[in-house]
Amino acid sequence: MAIRVLVVDDSGFFRRRVADIINADPRMTVIGDASNGREAIELNDSLKPDVITMDYEMPVMDGITSLRNIMIRRPVPVLMFSSLTFEGARVTLDALDAGALDYLPKNFDAVAKGTADMRRQLTEKIVAVSACRMGRQDKMAEPSVTTSKAVAEVPVTSAPLVTVAPAVTVASGTVRADRDQALAPAVRESAPKQLKGVELVLIGTSTGGPAALQTLFKSLPANFRKPVIIIQHMPASFTQAFAERLNSISSLNVKEAKDGDRIVPGHVYVAPGGMQLMVESRGQAAIRIRESDERVNYRPSVDIAFASAAKHFGASALGVVLTGMGADGREGARLMKASGGHIWAQDEASSVIYGMPMAVTKAGYVDDVVALKDVGLKLATELV
Repeated sequence: MAIRVLVVDDSGFFRRRVADIINADPRMTVIGDASNGREAIELNDSLKPDVITMDYEMPVMDGITSLRNIMIRRPVPVLMFSSLTFEGARVTLDALDAGALDYLPKNFDAVAKGTADMRRQLTEKIVAVSACRMGRQDKMAEPSVTTSKAVAEVPVTSAPLVTVAPAVTVASGTVRADRDQALAPAVRESAPKQLKGVELVLIGTSTGGPAALQTLFKSLPANFRKPVIIIQHMPASFTQAFAERLNSISSLNVKEAKDGDRIVPGHVYVAPGGMQLMVESRGQAAIRIRESDERVNYRPSVDIAFASAAKHFGASALGVVLTGMGADGREGARLMKASGGHIWAQDEASSVIYGMPMAVTKAGYVDDVVALKDVGLKLATELV
């Protein structure tokens, strides 16, 4: 059955072009469109789409308010179209906090021309997030609710509109513990053990990562002394805003990584978007930021960061692979394991997209499979 998509944008031209791209793919079909956030809520209730694409700047009701109401009334995977500016990054991060699963750059030229890259990104993301629908309905944490005058002035049929505190943890499907057991039986049967000598933690993630990382870093105590490097697939204009957001909720010092940064215990470094991050240990451990080869799909790449950790840190490095599309991190995890390093992977039940964690788990490189809610505590208690 084709994936049913609702397209939401205040530009009629943009809605038509997005609909043309979606309808050209036999796996999906557009079942309706809306020009503002209020219409989006109403059509989500009546048409029951599998996926919504949404802009954030619209009349009557903005995309973030609409999204929060959708997650209360009838949760559904939402892809946000985002401006590639610093302010656009902030709004997109708000959308991810509010329940959106992923985002795409809002590029009028690319949409107007229907470029191959635009078509591929849009359709692949729709297919990927559509599988999360049942998990979001069954597993989303119950958010706290408060009403606001601004929302009350825009009534919609049936359930009232609300302003909600965003839920930052979502699951991607019914619990599949049996599958995790089959993929990593040794992990499930072994007792927890402390990791001695780990001096660097690297965390790789993609789709679902911003929310997952906020959950993780809220649980890490201020006395956690291991340096952490985050490799999150993000555009260049997003990572500074994301680092600032993590810094505001974490007890640790979080910053966007710069070339030459010394790797200091208790500090967290976010790999800059559009570039490649590597680590080195000659004398003082440090970070190197380099331009990316055009042939590398991900910028930053988990594989490249993990490979540099394998070379320079060996058995003293721990790689953690969280939710994300694709298999970035699998080759890097292989190199880390070959050099004596350690690998953890997020479990399927708590992953928004079980792509990257599944890739390293199925390849046999994982020492432990961990639910997202347990990663922070496990890092704090098992690294000695």
